[in-house]
Amino acid sequence: MDLIALQGWLDNASFAVLFAAMLLYWCGVAFPRATLLPSLGTGAMAVGNLTIAALLGARWIEGGYFPMSNLYESLFALAWGITAMHLVAERMSRSTLVGAVTAPVAMAIAAFATLTLPGTMQGSEPLVPALKSNWLMMHVSVMLLSYAALLVGSLLAIAFLVVTRGQAVELRGSSVGTGGFRNIKLHRAEHEALAAAESSAPQTVSPGGAAVLEKPAAVKLSPQRLTLIDTLDNISYRMIGLGFPLLTIGIIAGAVWANEAWGSYWSWDPKETWALITWLVFAAYLHARITKGWQGRRPAILAATGFVVVWVCYLGVNILGKGLHSYGWFF
Repeated sequence: MDLIALQGWLDNASFAVLFAAMLLYWCGVAFPRATLLPSLGTGAMAVGNLTIAALLGARWIEGGYFPMSNLYESLFALAWGITAMHLVAERMSRSTLVGAVTAPVAMAIAAFATLTLPGTMQGSEPLVPALKSNWLMMHVSVMLLSYAALLVGSLLAIAFLVVTRGQAVELRGSSVGTGGFRNIKLHRAEHEALAAAESSAPQTVSPGGAAVLEKPAAVKLSPQRLTLIDTLDNISYRMIGLGFPLLTIGIIAGAVWANEAWGSYWSWDPKETWALITWLVFAAYLHARITKGWQGRRPAILAATGFVVVWVCYLGVNILGKGLHSYGWFF
């Protein structure tokens, strides 16, 4: 089997494996007692990760250059990054819900690359002069890995919003782990809320003439759901905390490469502009969590916004307009 035929088999296999992983995770969420299904889903994600790695390796051998120079290759590189970050997040959280939200995205990326892109865009082509640099591996790989981490973190934030159904939930964990100062704040808030409820509760008169407070029924989430919510919030923060420095390094590497290739560190190309917007969105997220102590719904909404911004930065600017980064894509 030659390398071209092997690549055709590997990209279809990766799509099929990731599709199976998605179904296994979704069935695991629908049927919690079937504990084997999530384990099979994890195995399928690992197999998908290895299959994509083999595909990129085969293209590297065939083309003789780092396989991230066109849309097809970068899509599979992003899918590989998402599956890798998924395995890290799932190991940290031990929650099957992680795979239920990450597997569909990884599968959709593989499907788009395999089934939607024309054959002319899937083949290896000689590098354009601007890409013949050692910075290709440094800049593009770090940027795609940062996108993968940020997307996984944002997906977990979206899952947090879905599970909480938009309710404001006070979490016991902190931005740096399960900290005591958060517990103190929580206990104080609970005490104040209880005191306010007792003072405003209706009174009834007992047969002996004494007033008795009737405490209103409190709406509470189950301990299992609270644990899941806290885990999603914490792992989302950790993944974004991993992706943000990678994004910073990637942008700096890209600026150095741009100066070497075009004689300018920054030219306000659409890709550069949206990379800066992406950096600012997640910088605001981390600033709000670390210095302002934000938790729960507000940072999750900011991270969900970042999910859209990452996709615009990665794919949207190449579809909507031309720029210095448009070679090898749609235009």
